[in-house]
Formats: sequence, C-alpha cells, structure tokens
Amino acid sequence: MRERRWESPAKLAFGDVLALGERLARLGLEPAVPGKDLICYIEEWTVEAPGDLDRLDPWPTEDVTLVHVREGWRGDFFLLAGGYHQVYQRHQAIGAYCSVSHPWKIGDALRTHHQGAMFWLGFRHAHGFIRVRLHTTEVVTPGETRWNAQRDRWLDERRRAFLEAIGLLDLPIEAQVEKGSVVLRSLEQRVPFFCSWSDAFGPCQFEFNSADAFEFLVPASRLAATWGGELATVRAYLTGFSEPALEEFQAIAPGVRIAYRCSAHCPLDDLPEVLRTIAPAGRLYATLCEFQTQRLLPGGEDASAIIGIVGAYGGFQIEVRLNCAPLSEEAMPDWLETLIGLPMSYAPLSSFP
Repeated sequence: MRERRWESPAKLAFGDVLALGERLARLGLEPAVPGKDLICYIEEWTVEAPGDLDRLDPWPTEDVTLVHVREGWRGDFFLLAGGYHQVYQRHQAIGAYCSVSHPWKIGDALRTHHQGAMFWLGFRHAHGFIRVRLHTTEVVTPGETRWNAQRDRWLDERRRAFLEAIGLLDLPIEAQVEKGSVVLRSLEQRVPFFCSWSDAFGPCQFEFNSADAFEFLVPASRLAATWGGELATVRAYLTGFSEPALEEFQAIAPGVRIAYRCSAHCPLDDLPEVLRTIAPAGRLYATLCEFQTQRLLPGGEDASAIIGIVGAYGGFQIEVRLNCAPLSEEAMPDWLETLIGLPMSYAPLSSFP
C-alpha cells in the first residue's frame, strides 16, 4: 500500500502476457516462464456457499479468508459486531480470526488526508483488537521528496486525526511529532500495540489489543457513528473456521454477499484456468518479474519494481509497482510504456480492502 502503481487499461489475452515475458527476457530481466510455480493471490471471489472453495482443489491454497460484504448498509454496528462475536465465542480456536470493518469520518476537512477513514474490530483467540487506518490524498513513498513542502501540514493533520480516533475509543495512546514523524506510544505496557507506516505519506494505521474481547464493542460503535448514518460498505473477515461455523456466521444478518480471498500455488500457465474457476467477479494477482530499476536506468534513482499480472472479468492486465519513482513524474509514463509496450495509467490501490 506504500507503493506507486500503474496498470495497462486494455484487457489482454494470456498469450499477450507470455509475449510480455519474452520481451522482458530480451531486456536482460528474469521473468517467470510457462510451467514455473508461483503464488497467485485471489480476492473478491463471490461464491454461493462456503463449500465452493472446493473448486480450487486442483491447486494448494493458504491464507483462506471468507469475507462477508454488505454494500449500502445502514444499521446498528454494535448489534452487527456483537452477533459476530457471539458466533466467534462458540467456535474460537487458536488460528481462528474474525474482524468487522466499518468506515469512520474525521471531523475536520483535511487537505493531505482523506476525511473518510476505516477501522476494524476484531477477535482472536482469547483477546480482541481495534485497528484504525488513515489514508493520504497522495501516496509518497519513503525517500521521495515530492510534497515535502506539505510535510508540516501533513504531520499536523495526521496527529490530529489519530488523536480524534484515540479520544473516541478512549485508548491510552499518546501521539507526538518527533524528528519529522508522527510517533504513537501506548501507555499500557501489558498488551501488544502496533503502528505501521506512520513515517510516510500514504496509508497508516495502529492496532491496540485487549485481553477483554468485549472491551471495544461500545467504543467501536462510537467511531462508526461518526459516519453519520450514511450508507456504508461493511465487511467481516473470517479465517480458520470450519464450514459449519461459516454457515452459522452467514445467518447473522440478511443481505450478505460472501466472497473468498486466498493464495493458490500454481504454474504460470495455469492462470487462465484459475481465472475461469473464480469467474465472473473474482480477481487474481501474480508476479511476472521483479528487478531493480538501475539495471535498465543506470542514471536514475534505484527502485524495486514488480511487474504483475492482474486477471479479472475474463481478461488480463499488467501492473507495475515501484517502492519509489526512479524518474521524474513527467518521465514515468513514457518509460513504462516503452518497457511494457502498452499504454500505462497511474492506478493506486485502495487503502481499505
């Protein structure tokens, strides 16, 4: 999520993907070849029932999560999350994981951050957690100097947004600006506290844990209330549960669409079959090639690049992800189009899957 990302707008046949691999090999890179085993990441694969996962049996899978999606939802978050918690209590086990996400709204209109943010209320074995994520209007990766003129404003907005969430949740966390970064510290040393990406423009989050799985139900409802009753997309994530448990979760509230996300191990040339299996709405991602950009741009900044394959809606696209831009903003589109041989558009991923 801290990467710069471009994609090819046009849909390609799989033969075009293989031809791109040959093109990259001629440039001296080392792309995957047909028959090479790789990891294929699958998301938003809508299914009728949890047992439909069996359609992926030809390929080993891991990190399997069933996602409940409620789009255009307006309801009582406390009752919804409480329903998931009740079922979770009956089926909790080491390795089982449940969380419910809901958007929240920062009180002030901000310039460098989106006013709409996201939180997750979760239950793991014998404890609960609350995770809060913000997202900036632009993703500026570490080491880049773009937007440096906005750094003071960005630091102030990020600190104020975090403090707003911390206050609504009544958490023992302090937020300070130190050495040009926002630093969050938990005043409670007995439970784990995590903070990610607080040092860069782009999405950032903290996660606070509690041994009391009930502790965050009411505070999370206060955070959800900042959305002001507007329609929202609410997701519940279920990992490590048996099929009977998943069917029990499905009965919590009507109107849910169920979808899987997971990773599958398969040869490169199996990707068309995997895409047909998860059709019509599922998406897949796989890495075609990784390299350091100075191999091709010895005069530019060195960046780590991933050329990926995106499969969706019966076709393929190409994506390029970079941990920073090796050239100026103006020069990037032409270089990428020369590299890939296709028109490329800047396309950052959503911070709130």
